[in-house]
Amino acid sequence: MKNLFVLILFILINPFVYGQSKMLSITDAVLGTYGKLAPSIPGRYQWTKEQNSFSMIERNSLTLYQIAKDGNHGYKTVSLSKINAALRLIGADSLKYFPRIVWKEGFAMQFKAGKSNYTYYVNENRCERIFTFPDPLANMQIEKNNRGLSGTDGENLHIVYQLKDGSFQKIFAEQDEVRGTVFGQAVHRNEFGINQGVFWSPNGNKVAYYTMDETMVTDYPIYQLKDTPASAQPIKYPVAGAPSHHVNVLVFDLQKEKKIKLENKFPKEDYWTNVSWGPNEKYIYITHLNRAQNHAKLCQYDAQTGDWVKTLFEEKNEKYVEPEHPLTFLKDKPEQFIWWSEKDGYQHLYLYNTNGKMLEQLTKGKWVVTDLIGVDESQQQVYFMATKDSPLERHLYAVSLVTKKIKKLTQEKGTHRVWPNADYSLFFDYFSNTSTPAKLQMISGKNGKSMEIFHVAENPLQEYKLGEMQLGTIQNKNQDDLYYRLIKPIDFDPNKKYPVVVYLYNGPHVQLVKNSWLGGSNLWYQYMAQNGYVVFTIDGRGSANRGFDFESGIHRQMGSLEMEDQVVGLDWLKSKRWVDSSRIGVHGWSYGGFMTTSLMTRKPGLFKVGVAGGPVIDWQFYEIMYTERYMDHPQKNPKGYQQANLMNYVDQLQGKLLMIHGGQDDVVLWQHSLNYLQKAISLGVQLDYFVYPHHAHNVLGKERVHLYEKISNYFFENL
Repeated sequence: MKNLFVLILFILINPFVYGQSKMLSITDAVLGTYGKLAPSIPGRYQWTKEQNSFSMIERNSLTLYQIAKDGNHGYKTVSLSKINAALRLIGADSLKYFPRIVWKEGFAMQFKAGKSNYTYYVNENRCERIFTFPDPLANMQIEKNNRGLSGTDGENLHIVYQLKDGSFQKIFAEQDEVRGTVFGQAVHRNEFGINQGVFWSPNGNKVAYYTMDETMVTDYPIYQLKDTPASAQPIKYPVAGAPSHHVNVLVFDLQKEKKIKLENKFPKEDYWTNVSWGPNEKYIYITHLNRAQNHAKLCQYDAQTGDWVKTLFEEKNEKYVEPEHPLTFLKDKPEQFIWWSEKDGYQHLYLYNTNGKMLEQLTKGKWVVTDLIGVDESQQQVYFMATKDSPLERHLYAVSLVTKKIKKLTQEKGTHRVWPNADYSLFFDYFSNTSTPAKLQMISGKNGKSMEIFHVAENPLQEYKLGEMQLGTIQNKNQDDLYYRLIKPIDFDPNKKYPVVVYLYNGPHVQLVKNSWLGGSNLWYQYMAQNGYVVFTIDGRGSANRGFDFESGIHRQMGSLEMEDQVVGLDWLKSKRWVDSSRIGVHGWSYGGFMTTSLMTRKPGLFKVGVAGGPVIDWQFYEIMYTERYMDHPQKNPKGYQQANLMNYVDQLQGKLLMIHGGQDDVVLWQHSLNYLQKAISLGVQLDYFVYPHHAHNVLGKERVHLYEKISNYFFENL
């Protein structure tokens, strides 16, 4: 450790002038980050379906702009009162606020109001009711051409679709009286990028949907304390090593009113993901992943018969394969599609054909693609977001399908979000960095040149006294760059010694340190800095967006490498003469709660105080999909599960530990921390414990202020 090479990548100091005097309250710190102290948000900008046209909604009014070459845009205003007048003509209720809209062809905007869906035709000042939704329906989806809608009621799926005569019919596509048979909802506990259960075909003629049999999965009680007397609402929660649910995909043909089930020639506990329609609606493509999650097969199915056609290709990895993205087909070459894969060690884009042949690796390098924006086939360009310039930043790039050359389009350093117009010639670019609260501009899809700046947010914290922030890197013993964020106390004096709070997560799919406004943090960090604390975060191995080896190093040994890297950060802190090594605390939630408890007990004495929120204590009680990906099956990795089981270290606790849990938690079951608490009691170990009875995995709303006041006070009193 003494010979660790420390590299400061860059230091970014907050752009605040001296002389600020305002201090954050705990309410400001918790609710202000995304509320009154957030960078000002510009009006809602959207591209229409028409050439070089966009809209902006602000103050209950929509302005429609037509882009002119001379920069003098033509515009038209659509007021809320005008839409309300059109709604009243068809007997619909008026709107109080301008709705969220989706643009359709011909300057037609679609929106939902009450239980109905409407289209307002701007040029005709006319409203049309498209659907009236069945009540109640959850997980609602409207087919893009307004030919139907789908939604769920409990475990059942409902579909409303258009008949040949243009009228609409409500059907109950699937319902089953057996509890534990679920239709049309996301499966596999939303792992593998799955966030929906219904998939409309490209032209709206068919609907594919998940069906999930959970009858073999153990019930787990979620207590409803509001009931008198309290009741238990069971949920299906498959824990690692236990029986898993069985999933299939069905297809309903709206024209033939015929339902078919896709052939399942794979083990019943396989995972079905990446559900993708082929362009002509003839085929469906699905990735099958074995329960061990180390062998994926991309398969083609006949959407008319349900027959399995072929396996296009397979991917294997001795650790795991994690398919999370549907296929993106090329419109002009419908036999070709873009596929995401980490098979070369980093998340990249590949071009395949429907025979399963890889045609090109479109992106390559020691960086990851984070989003596929779209394909401009007229210019043979694929647009994507990636970490190519820095793991801390997100930029827009374009790769040529012809030359395979990559060009960077966003220019300013920082974290960008973009959305393109219909032909990808222009993009809205919304970005921030540690010195720029927010900026919205229009850029060229050809070279990234800024065409027009719409909004530059003022610094919402310019009147507040804040601590200096810096981002940088420290290297671990493997010479991996570990990115950190450090916030110093206000009125920092290098000759004084300060207590430290380490905030961490350090688990898969999460990155805490970014070159964005507040450096990826929130105002609670600054609240602690105002109260005299150094606040430190480091993304160690296991964290996201650094490549497969970096994230998967924790495989079969969760908690171990992560603690090593957190200790690297701790040693670096202790080397600073202004750090009080006897007063260092640690806090995290979920995986961060697991890490907090791990550090307090498996590395006793390093931290004086810990606050662990919603912690995983024993991975055998966590859900199958996530746990077996990173820890393997309990019977195949008993040593790894035993080593990570925090029940085995309760007697090693040193210092003060506060454990917090939500009484309705259906992600990290309440049982985790309750078992830990009981073990502490039986061993005579003192432990502080607090429950939010009516909250699930995260404590949200106004009670989040209560949560962070409790966390802050725990550090104030004990650190």
